[in-house]
Amino acid sequence: MQQREEKQLEASLESLISRVAHLKNSLQSFIYKLENEYDRLTWPSVLDNFALLSGQLNTVNKLLRNEKTPSYRNQVIIPLLLSPDRDEELAKLTEQRVPVFSHEIVPDHLRTKPDPEVEEQEKQLSAEAARIGPEVAQKQIQALNKLCSNLLEKLNNPRDDREAETAALRQNKQSFNPADTNALVAAVGFGKGLSKCRPPGPVASGHPGQPMMSGGPTLQQVTIAGTSGHQPGMGSSVAQQQPGQPGKMPSSIKTNIKSASASLHPYNR
Repeated sequence: MQQREEKQLEASLESLISRVAHLKNSLQSFIYKLENEYDRLTWPSVLDNFALLSGQLNTVNKLLRNEKTPSYRNQVIIPLLLSPDRDEELAKLTEQRVPVFSHEIVPDHLRTKPDPEVEEQEKQLSAEAARIGPEVAQKQIQALNKLCSNLLEKLNNPRDDREAETAALRQNKQSFNPADTNALVAAVGFGKGLSKCRPPGPVASGHPGQPMMSGGPTLQQVTIAGTSGHQPGMGSSVAQQQPGQPGKMPSSIKTNIKSASASLHPYNR
């Protein structure tokens, strides 16, 4: 009788190990695709992988609930040998995850209850859930359902429609500001909006619309000649500039002074 139970236990364990190995391979393959083939991975392919994992988990659960499967809860695992040295056979069986079966590792791997910190957090969550009233819980459920419904609605929209909307938004979106462009053109072409500050230094005053005359003495002579009552002073300065002909002004200078006085006369009234 005891040998029969042991054989049945060994057979169920082998079947369970085989099912778990298939599940592990599927998980590894899916994780590899997510990490290395994410650019070629499509949503239907992701759904197929989830469906495969879900089916394998259901198979494991059915195997555990089968009547022929012995109750593993009644089985006790006792560590017969603990050693701080590396165990190559153990490392091979666990795929290098547990190379040593020592006093430090055994409590974690043979634990049948959660860690004390996890148990404390679980108690706190249970107490908070018990304090929430039925009405508050119902409101939270409705809010969560509404959020999930909106998310599912967005996910169920055709992908082509979303891509078309994105392309239309990119085409219609302006990459410049017309007002700033017009202001820049007006400032460069016509000086609109620029500061009227002049550079430091003596600047001769001219008339609007007329180009500025270069040469300080010539402009000063014309301005003084256009002012009434200052012609003798102008003549004396000109006489000083012509030492060869004292008291006589050249005819060319007189002509220039008369023409400048005629042009400046309307502004000196």
